[in-house]
Amino acid sequence: METPEFCTEDGNLSLKLFVVLTRALQSVEEKVMQDIKGHGLNLTEFAVLELLYHKGDQPIQKIGEKVLLASSSITYVVDKLEKKGYLARIACPNDRRVTFASITTIGINLMDEIFPKHKEAIRQIMGGLNMEEKQFVIEELKKLGYYAKNL
Repeated sequence: METPEFCTEDGNLSLKLFVVLTRALQSVEEKVMQDIKGHGLNLTEFAVLELLYHKGDQPIQKIGEKVLLASSSITYVVDKLEKKGYLARIACPNDRRVTFASITTIGINLMDEIFPKHKEAIRQIMGGLNMEEKQFVIEELKKLGYYAKNL
């Protein structure tokens, strides 16, 4: 009788890798969310503002795929950020079906203040690895991600 794949040494190691990777991600995400909440935003609000802050105006319809958010949630997040004065909607002059989200001066001022602190918090959260280890993990996780995506 053949041993099932998941009972092999490679199968066991793959399961352990999955558990360790998941737990590490949960721990990192928890600390990142604490940092973001400390600035008065939730994760999705911060992600949208950070995108606009670094990449400029974006079509609202495209924001979801760039910040890994369902398109149904984008309108809600954009509405909240607009009410707070952090972004504005701008109609596309060439296509009436397209509306852009644009970060406002208030939003830029907020991100100028909080983004350097957030970047430092991320550096501290990732402080369990030195620079060489971080580069190695980045390359290996990319390899794993591309492999899984192409299965």
